[in-house]
Amino acid sequence: MRFFTGMVGIIALLWASHGWAFTPFKIEEIQLEGLKRISSSTVFNYLNVKQGDTLNSEKASQVIHDLFETGFFSDIRLESDKNTLILMFEERPSISKIEIEGNEEIQDEDLTEGLKKVGLAEGRVFNRSLLEKVRQELQRQYFALGKYGVRIETKISDQSRNRVSIKLIIDEGAVARIRKINIIGNEAFSDKELQKTFSSELFSEYNFLAGDSQYNKQRLSADLENMRSYYLDRGYINFTINSTQVSITPDKRDVYITANVTEGGKYSVETVSLAGDLIVKEEELQKLISITEKDTFSRKAITESSNRIGERLGEEGYAFANVNAIPDVNEENKSVKLTFFVDPGKRVYVRQVKFVGNTKTHDEVMRREMRQMEGGWISNTKLNRSKIRLQRTGFFEDVNIETPSVPGKTDQVDVIYTVKERPSGSITASLGYGQGSGLILAGSVNQNNFLGTGNRVSAEINTNEVSTVYSFAFTDPYYTINGVSRGFRLFSRETSTGSSITRISEYNADVYGAGVTYGFPLSEFRTARLGFAYENTSLTIEDTAPPQFLGFKQQFGDEFGTYKLDASWNYDSRNRVVFADHGTNITISTEAALPYSNLTYFKTSYLHQWYISITDKLTLHLKGEASYGRGYGETDVLPFYENYFAGGGLSVRGFRDNSLGPKDAGQRAIGGNRKVIGTTEFLFPSPLAPDSRSVRISLFVDGGNVYGAGEPSDWKKIRATYGASFIWITPVGALRFSWAWPLRTLPDDQTQRFQFSIGAPF
Repeated sequence: MRFFTGMVGIIALLWASHGWAFTPFKIEEIQLEGLKRISSSTVFNYLNVKQGDTLNSEKASQVIHDLFETGFFSDIRLESDKNTLILMFEERPSISKIEIEGNEEIQDEDLTEGLKKVGLAEGRVFNRSLLEKVRQELQRQYFALGKYGVRIETKISDQSRNRVSIKLIIDEGAVARIRKINIIGNEAFSDKELQKTFSSELFSEYNFLAGDSQYNKQRLSADLENMRSYYLDRGYINFTINSTQVSITPDKRDVYITANVTEGGKYSVETVSLAGDLIVKEEELQKLISITEKDTFSRKAITESSNRIGERLGEEGYAFANVNAIPDVNEENKSVKLTFFVDPGKRVYVRQVKFVGNTKTHDEVMRREMRQMEGGWISNTKLNRSKIRLQRTGFFEDVNIETPSVPGKTDQVDVIYTVKERPSGSITASLGYGQGSGLILAGSVNQNNFLGTGNRVSAEINTNEVSTVYSFAFTDPYYTINGVSRGFRLFSRETSTGSSITRISEYNADVYGAGVTYGFPLSEFRTARLGFAYENTSLTIEDTAPPQFLGFKQQFGDEFGTYKLDASWNYDSRNRVVFADHGTNITISTEAALPYSNLTYFKTSYLHQWYISITDKLTLHLKGEASYGRGYGETDVLPFYENYFAGGGLSVRGFRDNSLGPKDAGQRAIGGNRKVIGTTEFLFPSPLAPDSRSVRISLFVDGGNVYGAGEPSDWKKIRATYGASFIWITPVGALRFSWAWPLRTLPDDQTQRFQFSIGAPF
């Protein structure tokens, strides 16, 4: 439009000069008329003539052309008065306001940004031709979303001071639905089998709520690529999609898709070999290739093999190695000779390891978790392990890695860990409730990253209807440069089981003590711990207590000084401590009351957890736990206050807290010296907060029981439940809710379908 108007002006000028015998003249003065918003300096900036120049027909045409090209004017006239050049303008209107209504699929912000990029924005000069282009582009975008019935109306309203307002009225219409997918040319696989590779579903009156039946151009392209991969992974190396037709019904609501394919023959692998600069022993690389002679050709297997070889070379510092599978196709016998050609490139070294985002945590606290060293060659395994170690500190919500190249160097990179710190300390006063402990009142000072040093300091007062606890603890996870940790603790605990909440036979115990624990890293995933502690225990047992308690008091008394040795071995390959999605955690621990104590006994336990990532969002968690305790020396039984208990929201869900195992005459639990618990559960994010790192839902099956001394470990007495749970990690602890139904119970079992705890530690 602008070009057309400009040409009209130029043609008019040329006609006038011819008809009026336009005579060139020397410009002594230039006058501008009609300007309102556009400044004179702007016009002179685009004007290609000045005072002293001679204006002829050719220059006059160029003047008008250049000024029209600015887009500021709808009309330009050129006149002369003696030696004065007079330019008269009619300015285009400016845009005072842009309104958009009716859009849902494309947000206002995206539309406004798109309009701005093409020159339609409030305050800018209005060009009607651009508005039509915008309308056509919007229509194209809606077509790509499957909304072929979209209608876009534009309204332009004149306003004062040579301004206009623009209104885009969008009627998006309904998304076209896929009625049928026809595949022509397939023989090896049926239409039904191939359609399973499509994420798009067929619409019918019986699945009209299925969103996947809505047509989407991008999704169709992905579906066709999935079908191509399906063939290529099954030996059809020459498979092609010849054409794709998308037909739309006149009402713009239904879509019919037809794909014409040529399958070609099915090919097998004749030989597999390696070539190039292998770096690593050929025998080792061969083990990484999953496709072998006589196998059906599979692009997926080839790609996975190439990736594994590339990752292995990356362990040797060749981060940018190229591994290309070159097929030599024999059309006669339908076979392929595969050669994996290895080009390792240059070995890449790490110049610097940098940290970004740690405003509180000291650099050295993060650097000591690094397994990728500066000056060494780069290793993807070491990079990722360093990331996991940072995550496992608990100091960071998120950790990301970048490896930018060093400018001017082809064999050096920097490693940048960008972190987002989470609050690692708190001073809290909290109120909570647990079905196994009643009302919880707690006050604490807790710093997991004290002053950014990585040390853990906590002081706590916690009281509920069962116990009152006072404690202070300090742990230095890097007491030595080699990663040996050391921790101290002081504690006092008063326990009264007489509450109706616990359902444990009544006794009172006052315990105070102190201890020190050392942790020794044995390998990247293995740690041993050794601790020493002293505890003083005072018991109060009423005459109404069960015979086991009274007999213990009569035989051993009611006050004991105990020197304890704690030893444990742990293997932990989890990627996170809270809500891990892959890895294994195994802990074997023993706690022993040493000779010269008033009582001598030991307790040992075995915990095994597996986290298996099924998908990006779904994790399978398997857990098994077995514990055993007994007395030794002159103490022939495990002290009853050291017994194991099971049942409740943190144990076998669906049974009342501490209700499993031996009971007294009043059906109150007395615990046992053996415990077995197992859990199978699927963990996934909440549909309401799919990206939250603090909320998880699980579907679970729990089982377990407690056995008393002298009681056989009868597997028929194992109790089991199934159900669902909801866990939310908050600054005051974990909120846990579970709903469980019994799978296996025995008479007199105390079940509880709904269980919860608020403020309990994770």
